[in-house]
Amino acid sequence: MKHRGLFATLLLLAICALVTFAAQRPSQSDPAFNRLVDEYFDDYFHYNPSEASADGFHQYDSQLADYSRAEREREIASLKIFEKKFAALPVPALPLEAADLQILRNHIQARLLSVEQIRFWETDPYIYSSGVGTGVFVLMSRNYAPPEERLKSVITRERQMPAVFEAARHNLKDPPRIYTEVALEQLPDTIGFFQKDVPAAFAEVHNPDLLKQFKSSNDGVIASLEKYENFLREDLLPVSKGDFRLGAENYRKKLLYEEMVDIPLDRLIEIGTQDLHHNQRRFTEIAARIDPHHTPAQILEKLEKEHPAPAKLLSAFQHTLTDLRSFIEQHHIITVPSQELPIVRETPAFERAGTEAAMETPGAYENKSKEAFFEVTLPDPGWSTEKTEQYMSAYATGTIISTAIHEVYPGHYEQFLWLQQSPSKTRKLIYSTSSDEGWAHYCEQMMLDEGYGRSPKVSEVGDIPFLKLRLGQLQDALLRDARFVVGIEMHTGKMTYEQAIDFFMKEAYQSKAVAEIEAKRGTSDPTYLVYTLGKLEIMKLRDDYAKMKGDKFDLQQFHDELMRQGDVPLQVSRKAMLGNDSPVL
Repeated sequence: MKHRGLFATLLLLAICALVTFAAQRPSQSDPAFNRLVDEYFDDYFHYNPSEASADGFHQYDSQLADYSRAEREREIASLKIFEKKFAALPVPALPLEAADLQILRNHIQARLLSVEQIRFWETDPYIYSSGVGTGVFVLMSRNYAPPEERLKSVITRERQMPAVFEAARHNLKDPPRIYTEVALEQLPDTIGFFQKDVPAAFAEVHNPDLLKQFKSSNDGVIASLEKYENFLREDLLPVSKGDFRLGAENYRKKLLYEEMVDIPLDRLIEIGTQDLHHNQRRFTEIAARIDPHHTPAQILEKLEKEHPAPAKLLSAFQHTLTDLRSFIEQHHIITVPSQELPIVRETPAFERAGTEAAMETPGAYENKSKEAFFEVTLPDPGWSTEKTEQYMSAYATGTIISTAIHEVYPGHYEQFLWLQQSPSKTRKLIYSTSSDEGWAHYCEQMMLDEGYGRSPKVSEVGDIPFLKLRLGQLQDALLRDARFVVGIEMHTGKMTYEQAIDFFMKEAYQSKAVAEIEAKRGTSDPTYLVYTLGKLEIMKLRDDYAKMKGDKFDLQQFHDELMRQGDVPLQVSRKAMLGNDSPVL
């Protein structure tokens, strides 16, 4: 079977990497530092047991996060202790451990900022309902143990869930109205998840005593969710008058601690706006080459109709993945550590609601269920022809290619394959979102720049199929540029929510429906500028690396070296690859 081949390949790579690393690891590795790292992650997983399960530490499977105010105070106190412990350590002799020390200290600062200063646990009702869903999802999404064993863990976690909503009632105060509205919008899906998807995931279990316990615990969660929904609607929504904006100082700190980006926000706006205008000009130029007689919007509308039939969607993605990997290997884009493709499958029922297409990969320490899945949500067979056609417009040919690049080759799946070789525990468990999403977004442009999809027999100017791919890539880039600007402007008080919607429509050429979704996301995901931020950081790093190498520059070597660093903040990668602390942008 495919997944056995993947496991064998990854196991061999992991063994080779460990042997190589052990052989190269100097004797000056700091044992005190490594002990403190282990201690820190043990403490971290105490407060985040669902994340521990996802990462492959299944000794936490019966635990659920304690959402009480007292637990938040204990977490803050614990973080301040670790802050002092790491500050007291001498800088390790190994450059890698020295960089890891900075990553860990930033991670502590980021958690303190979130828990002690921004305090989303007091303002965002969705944290509680999504938290219980995640707690069960991570136990049912992978077959790392027999269904009976995983169901026992589900039952144990579910019995702790009513306390989550009791904590929410005590913690939530003066939330932004939009946060409460979003939580109310999502709750029916969360309730449906426990009503339908969780029981369906354990349909193979036939132990009557276990099923009886499960029915009791699951019914209890559903009842708690329904009461919580009523509490939000009747009690919390009328008093939801808080401000979602972080403010400039919290925004600056969040970028500094999470992404190691210490650039004045006004300068960041200039950088994002410049990239937006650049991509707007390119978009207009490409659209005119495709069809000078129609507007870009009309061209995009026509392109949305160029999609496969629903029954052929999975095979279209499968073909695209094979083609992408062949191109990567033939053109020496990046080393692909495994010849195993991810398993392409229809999105499981319990994941359909919020997913169109996504990679589902195991955690860095998962050693029993190592399969990687590329999941695609097909239209419901019961939908009308009109609704199905509207849904399939999101799977136009260009979108299939850009999605496959972003999620699989050489995007997130490639990152997962390299993660197995990450040289430290810190780099396997802590990642920078700008490095992670920035890489995947960078790949969308880079692959076309390197000629993917281009006809060798036609000049680029007249290659209409390729220009269509480029137009789609640019529209995605404009969306991410708009996030860059909107995230900063909204959270520093320079743009209202309504103005953000208008910005997405006018500047990024998005529909009103998409613009509303994007603006709404920005209220609770303030640093969703990370896609463009990371992409621009990688492009600057590549330029600087090429200048350093001169005529010895090799694109595959650059990409491989970047992957070897792990998903660390790109400032760390720059220092390792260039040998200096030069600016990231």
